[in-house]
Amino acid sequence: MNANTTSSAARSGGEATPEIHYPSPFNRAMITLAVVSAAFISVMDASIVNVVMPHMRGSFNVDLSTITWVATIYTIAQIITITMSAWWSTLLGRKRYFLVSFVLFTLASILVGTSQTFTQMLAYRILQGLGGGGLIPVAQAILRETYPPNRQGWAMAMFAAGVVIAPAMGPVVGGWLTESLSWPWVFYINVPVAAVGLTLVSIYVYDPPHMKRGINKVDWVGIILIGIGLTALQVVLERGQDEDWFDSNFIIVMTIITIITLTVLVLWELKTEEPIVDFRVLLNLNLSASCFVVLIFGIVMFGTTFILPQFLQNLLDHGPYETGLVMLPRGIALFCMMPIVGHLYNLVDYRILMCGGVALAMTSLILMSGLSLQTDYWDMVSRLVILGFGMPFVFVTLTTVAFSTTAVTDINSATSLYNLARRLGGNLGFAVMAILLERRTALHRVNMVGNITESNATFLSYKETLSEMLVRKQIDPHTAQAKAMGLIEQTIDKQAAMLAYNDVYWIMGWSFIFVIPFILVLKVNKQA
Repeated sequence: MNANTTSSAARSGGEATPEIHYPSPFNRAMITLAVVSAAFISVMDASIVNVVMPHMRGSFNVDLSTITWVATIYTIAQIITITMSAWWSTLLGRKRYFLVSFVLFTLASILVGTSQTFTQMLAYRILQGLGGGGLIPVAQAILRETYPPNRQGWAMAMFAAGVVIAPAMGPVVGGWLTESLSWPWVFYINVPVAAVGLTLVSIYVYDPPHMKRGINKVDWVGIILIGIGLTALQVVLERGQDEDWFDSNFIIVMTIITIITLTVLVLWELKTEEPIVDFRVLLNLNLSASCFVVLIFGIVMFGTTFILPQFLQNLLDHGPYETGLVMLPRGIALFCMMPIVGHLYNLVDYRILMCGGVALAMTSLILMSGLSLQTDYWDMVSRLVILGFGMPFVFVTLTTVAFSTTAVTDINSATSLYNLARRLGGNLGFAVMAILLERRTALHRVNMVGNITESNATFLSYKETLSEMLVRKQIDPHTAQAKAMGLIEQTIDKQAAMLAYNDVYWIMGWSFIFVIPFILVLKVNKQA
């Protein structure tokens, strides 16, 4: 069962001091297994579809731009629900809301796998996102109140294991299931996990007595503003690249709608008695600083995770399963380090842990800026494992510190905003990576094409070598010259893209410096 609060005989200033009773170790383990597995499959379903989209295109006979809505629509529904999760928990009760979300997510997963048309697929993915979005912040809130203060590091390590490892495992699991069975199984795999999780939540999780229940007045204005503002924002971030960003009137209109509605939302919610999103909790410096750090963390870490499969498949010619195998060791390093960092949290200053993690992440990304088209498996894995070792030091520690000074009555709102910042960071990361890759690839290509002249002896020698090789394959000299130029064009395109990926990793590595001042201002209350 979850943490119960009773009145203690101890008094302070005449006020009764709450005495918190925590679940037994066995019950804590069952609660942890249930809620972490729920958060894991919810996060994984945002990334697992990336490796199966080519197969979905064939099934639904749609183009590449259209099929990406499978990921976009899930993200929109998920992020709206994450934002509203604290309100739903108050309205329905946290346990009931968690169970409803879990059931909705599971049923929608089955429906997605059985989709016969693309319209059905999008409708079911919306339902899946609405269910999955509520699982993430509520799982974190439940864990926060299930463990005593001296075990908070461990609790947040378990939560981090779910939400950080899931994006890394998505391509591995998705690639294997697609190649071994078929693409619907990337959704059916949620069902057995959900069956176990639902059973355990029903038995062991209870709402704490201090939690507010019921809503006196529904904030319809807030709901409408959230729906419009976050949908417009996600459309800008997810579709901006395809629409050529601000050269598109559609993206300009969506951006204006985003700015206006989200600004009005903040102002409205600050003056509303029972807001959908309680922005007042951000007056807590620890929470607001942590939200900024996790936003930057999301941009860098989830953004680079997003471009890695593209690099492996498009430039190194790996298949989905091979791509997963390259990324798997990083996931293993993450998994191994999570409990270690959770234990170190009580022994080592939190700022040292986080700054050490930042240093490891920077080292990994800067090393990755030296990759080439000849990079082999072990070159990639060695750099990614360093990143896997570094991420838990930041994420586990930050997730623990963020709520250490938050009142127990504000935990639902705090976890909602924290996870919103993390998710928005990831989506911003995708957009930033796409822009940087496109611009840097174009720049490097122009620079290299500028060297393709008749006065460049190296170019002439290479072209002649290619032509002679083609002539030896029984191709006539005139055609061989044209084909040689075609091969040179392909080489330029690949090298320009390779240099662009290196630039992105270098920029992202050094951008971690911006989070250090915010880490240093964090305070921790280890008695909370």
